[in-house]
Amino acid sequence: MAMKRIWSGFGAAALLFSTFLATTAAAQTGPVAVLFTPDVPAPADTPYPGGTITLDVDARDTIRGIFKVTETIPLAANTRRITLLYPEWLQGNHAPRGPINQIGALKFTVGGRPVKWWRDPADVFAIHVDLPGGGSELVATFVHTAPLESAQGRITMTQEMLSLQWEKMSFYPAGHYARQIRVKPSVSLPEGWTAAAALDGMAAAPGRVSWADTDYETLVDSPLLAGSNFRRWDLGHSVAFNVVSDSDDQLDLAPANAATLSAMIDEALLIFGTPPFDRYEFLVSATSRMGGIGLEHQRSNESQIDPRTLTDWAAGDYDRNVLTHEFVHSWDGKFRRPAGLWAPDFRQPTDNRLLWVYEGQTQFWGYVLAARSGVQSKQMVLDMIARTAGSLAEEPGRDWRSVTDTTYDPVIDARRPRPYTSLMRGEDYYVEGAMVWLEADQIIRQGTKGARGLDDFAKAFFSYPGGGLRQKTYTRDDVIATLTSVYAYDWAGFLAKRIDEAGLPAPLAGIEKAGYKLVFREEPNGYDKARMAHDHDFNLSHSLGLVLDGDGKVTSSKWDSAAFKAGIVTGAKIIAVNDNPYSSDILRRAITSAKTGRKPIMLLIKRNEHFQTVPLDYHDGLRWPWLERVGKAETGLDRLLAPRRAAAP
Repeated sequence: MAMKRIWSGFGAAALLFSTFLATTAAAQTGPVAVLFTPDVPAPADTPYPGGTITLDVDARDTIRGIFKVTETIPLAANTRRITLLYPEWLQGNHAPRGPINQIGALKFTVGGRPVKWWRDPADVFAIHVDLPGGGSELVATFVHTAPLESAQGRITMTQEMLSLQWEKMSFYPAGHYARQIRVKPSVSLPEGWTAAAALDGMAAAPGRVSWADTDYETLVDSPLLAGSNFRRWDLGHSVAFNVVSDSDDQLDLAPANAATLSAMIDEALLIFGTPPFDRYEFLVSATSRMGGIGLEHQRSNESQIDPRTLTDWAAGDYDRNVLTHEFVHSWDGKFRRPAGLWAPDFRQPTDNRLLWVYEGQTQFWGYVLAARSGVQSKQMVLDMIARTAGSLAEEPGRDWRSVTDTTYDPVIDARRPRPYTSLMRGEDYYVEGAMVWLEADQIIRQGTKGARGLDDFAKAFFSYPGGGLRQKTYTRDDVIATLTSVYAYDWAGFLAKRIDEAGLPAPLAGIEKAGYKLVFREEPNGYDKARMAHDHDFNLSHSLGLVLDGDGKVTSSKWDSAAFKAGIVTGAKIIAVNDNPYSSDILRRAITSAKTGRKPIMLLIKRNEHFQTVPLDYHDGLRWPWLERVGKAETGLDRLLAPRRAAAP
């Protein structure tokens, strides 16, 4: 009995002790999650009840690069709170890149009196505003501070021109599809400037331009280009070519070259059929001062080219593919759009997995349309394809990353600089997509003995049926079904293999089926030569595995290349080559000499504050990619790139 009492007491003590430990543990438990969701109404396909928003932009401060905005938002009766959204996801960017960080001096008033506003803590692109009773409109004033240097973002305003994208300087009320929100835009410009935009109802007065009210979706899809040096050409078929430049002499487009631009429109209509626009505006900035761009819209496009690309037609041959690419997007991307890339507003994330159609086939047709119209020479287009094929043929990242996975790159990477792009891959759905579509074209041509090709797919898939339809979405199954209607083939298996799998050889089958082959020569092709001259660099990607700037600094080091294995990486600088001061000519001669000898190329490298002599054991000479025709007869690729329109009398 005594022992039993002892164990009983011990058990009671143990129970008390365990209870103490449990209580102590509970007291020391970490933070408990707090529900953290944005307080933003979901978009509904209903009209914004307040009425038409007026958006007035003062773009006259070109010295300081400031857009001053007054946005007046009418309010429905008894509205006590409104949530405004800043556009975050723009379809053409394929990523959330809305520059809300460039919005400043934001204030709201009702009846001239300030009202309280705050950001949604779970969605900083959403602004909540408390409203006093009885107010009829909310007035927002703010500035959009355009980047002054490229490190701050794309430069959109200089003292000669500006690119105004409405989504960057406006808010829209949450809770409605963008197409259900009416907006009346206007802009004040410096004296003597001319503007162009694919908006209707334009009214111009000295220093001010306004347009008829439109819906917010259309407004965002209709940017404005303006400048002091402005020229406009009519290309026919209700298409206009608007150009601003740094100086007026850069606008001297020869009549023959204007006719070539018109041929681009003719050839596009032959490929795609009825256009999804009633009129179309090319908005082209010929400048080195404003940031580069190539952005699609359904009735316009924004394209930047070098200042002399139009006036020195031969020298600018390498630079004009952006024009054909962005024009193709009116059909492929803006009208026909992957279902996952359509969104009711600019807040909803989009699904990029079909970008190998949206961008990849546009890349393909950009090549074809440029060659067929003469906007670029056939040889230049062949050289661009060669550069693509050469890069894909020696890309280490192919071992682990599929084309489908690269469609996430706009979100994952957002085009930020990376130390080893060749390992990580970039947005290869553009160029590898184009090579896959080239192979598809050749399969169709060979299977039908030349009677059909990807032109037939384009006409069936992209042609506009009319009836006021804005966009028509599609799925992967829709793509496969249309391909099958053109030519019966295992397209599902074809695409699954080439798009979804990693570790595949380079997609050269289309080039080879089309009667060409990829070769490497000791001189750069025309495109590589022009790009190096424009970029002021020395591209040795296919030999040493380096790209060097004009001072010998490494801007890119290819993974597993000779330079990479020697420890020469991005940021290093070549000071000397075989005891001679660095120059691109000296390095070129050293690479050529090493081809016939056994001695390594000796490079003096500076990285940070450290100097090192690096022996580079490379003996394969200079290498740049080219396409070489197999045999002398006309090939499938020759026929693909040949003009379709009737020869002029």
